[in-house]
Amino acid sequence: MKAMIFAAGLGTRFKPWTDLHPKALALVNGKSLLQRNIEYLQQYGITEVVVNVHHFANQILEAVENANGWGSKILISDERDEVLETGGGLLKAAHLLGNEPFFTINADVLTDLNLDSLLRFHHQEKALISFGVTNRKSTRNLLFDKQNRMQGWVNLATNEFRFPPESAYSAANALQELAPKAYSTVVVFSPEIFSLINRNGKFSLIDVYLDLAGTHKIMGYDHSGDRFIDVGKPESVAQAEALFD
Repeated sequence: MKAMIFAAGLGTRFKPWTDLHPKALALVNGKSLLQRNIEYLQQYGITEVVVNVHHFANQILEAVENANGWGSKILISDERDEVLETGGGLLKAAHLLGNEPFFTINADVLTDLNLDSLLRFHHQEKALISFGVTNRKSTRNLLFDKQNRMQGWVNLATNEFRFPPESAYSAANALQELAPKAYSTVVVFSPEIFSLINRNGKFSLIDVYLDLAGTHKIMGYDHSGDRFIDVGKPESVAQAEALFD
C-alpha cells in the first residue's frame, strides 16, 4: 500500500514558526512532524509515501533528501504554483497513488491509531472511504448514524449544518438522530474515489465526503482512547511531546 501525507498548508495557526518554515518540519522531541508520520506508516509496512508541498517547499525537499526519506521512498506532489487544500491536493496526486486502496494523513496530526484495524474495518464495511474519528471535544464534527455511516457535518459553535444532496436529515433533527464525532484525518480510500470527485482546483476532503455520502458508503472508525493530537498551534507542541517520545 501507499500513503499520502498532506504537508502543503500555510500553517497560519502555527506562527511564528511558519513565517520561516513549513509546519511539517516543526519538531516534537527532536523529530519533525513529517518524520514522525513517515515512521508511523513504516510500522504498518507502508514505505512508499506521497508528500504534497507548497509553503517553504524547498525546505521539505531538502529535509527529505538529507534524511534519505527516513528509510521510505518519498514521492513529491508539487503544489508550489497553488496550494490546493486536502481534496485538490489528493486529486492532483492521483497519478502517484496507483490503483489500490491507500491511506492519507495530515502532517500535523500524531496518533497511534492502528492502521491494520482501520483497513480491516474498511474492507469489512465494503466502504468507499473510511476514516478515524473520536469522541474528543471539537467545534467541527462529522455526523454519523447508528451504523457509523457519515450523514453530515456540523459546526457546533455556529450551529451550521451541511448534508449530502437529498439527505433525509436536517438541522432540526440531526443532533437528535445522529452522533457528532471529531475527524482524525487518518483515512483509507478505495481507488475508485478519483473517478467520483467532480470538483477541480482548490477544495477540501470534507467537501468530497459531503458530495458522496448520500450515494456511497463513507464510514467512521471510532478509535477513542488512542493517543491523538492535532499539533495545530505552537502550544500544542508541549502536549505532543508529553504524548509521543
